[in-house]
Amino acid sequence: MKYLFFLLVLAAALTTRASDSIPATGPGRAVLLRGGTIHPVTSAPIEGADVAFERGRITAIGKSLPIPAGAEVVELKGRHVYPGLISPNSQLGLTEIDQVRATHDYAEAGALNPNARAQVAINPDSELLPVTRAAGVLATLGVPNAGDGTVAGTSVLFYLDGWTWEEMTIRAAVGLHVFWPDMRIDPMRRSLRGTAEDPQKELDHRLRDLKELFASARGYLTALKAGRKAAPDLRLEAVIPVLKGERALFVHANELKQIESALNWSATENLRIVVVGGQDAWRVAARLKERDIPVICGSPTEFPLRRGDAYDSAFALAGKLHAAGVRFCIGRSGTPFEASNERNLPFEAAMAAAFGLPKDEALKAVTLYPAQILGVADQLGSLEVGKAASLIVTDGDPLEISTQIESAWIAGRPVDLTSKHTRLRDKYRRKLGQ
Repeated sequence: MKYLFFLLVLAAALTTRASDSIPATGPGRAVLLRGGTIHPVTSAPIEGADVAFERGRITAIGKSLPIPAGAEVVELKGRHVYPGLISPNSQLGLTEIDQVRATHDYAEAGALNPNARAQVAINPDSELLPVTRAAGVLATLGVPNAGDGTVAGTSVLFYLDGWTWEEMTIRAAVGLHVFWPDMRIDPMRRSLRGTAEDPQKELDHRLRDLKELFASARGYLTALKAGRKAAPDLRLEAVIPVLKGERALFVHANELKQIESALNWSATENLRIVVVGGQDAWRVAARLKERDIPVICGSPTEFPLRRGDAYDSAFALAGKLHAAGVRFCIGRSGTPFEASNERNLPFEAAMAAAFGLPKDEALKAVTLYPAQILGVADQLGSLEVGKAASLIVTDGDPLEISTQIESAWIAGRPVDLTSKHTRLRDKYRRKLGQ
């Protein structure tokens, strides 16, 4: 019976289009947002100002702008305009129902899968996408999961609106993701294979395999440069952009020994890395700053790593990194289970602001800073002429839980903000006669 129940749930999930909303197509007509408070993020807010955009790009920002020919004029007196928020560590679009395995497409079998591409696994019909964009999050980094392995594959930065994954893609392969093995060895812990020595052997084996993968990729690259014929190897070819410095290596590591091990290895390999999670990153802030290694902070509401850690260790991480001069942005845990909670991203930033991070920095931590770290600051993260018209209109500060996102545009296209949540709200309002 339980399998029948799962099949029925799966059928319901896959036969209903997400929120029955229809994705916008094309760049949209010219639009002038008039008379609101504009928050460029890179500069001070401008009260009573206008934003004009056309063909998906912002064309002008200022006061009393002329109305472009044929433009739609939207009056925004008393409203605020912000750039769309960016979630930098998520499995949105790669998973749907936690208890239904058939809705998961975030991990491949095996320990080393550098050639796996999260881009082609995006589900445009996911119910989680409209719920998340209704909270002001308009773009996300879809991150593959390594499961029990080490190398997960490449992530994709995509908009939370569109008919297909091709249409939604902003940047197809942002970085290669490595989940660093747990360096803490508990002598009392036994693996499924037997003795208490196994955890150390497993750690050594995983690190050895990772190093051998990169050594093989270097040899493969050398052979290609020398013009020698080599059998095509998609796994090794996926590592080459990282070796060339064309693509960052995203290292998922929280505990101090993990981060130090990854820093030592990446220095030896001369790799450009980004630390993801990084709960202990503040402990090695000087090394991170010296090498200009950014950190995508995990959820500020995570539990402390150790019994003796301060209760606010995760809350205060972003503030500590900011004070130390380390580049950072704020994300969430990035697990499949947490995909449905990506809508809480702005409130995570607010939590960091309550524990030492300046308020303007908290806003940048979910807009400009992730755009910079993900290599798309020329397109997203702030309201500037020439950048994509991906923005939200609110009745207040988007980091405040009481604020309503009233409208949004993605690359100049108006976005439907209805979702399963709003449908259920309306359904029960009707039931109660409201």
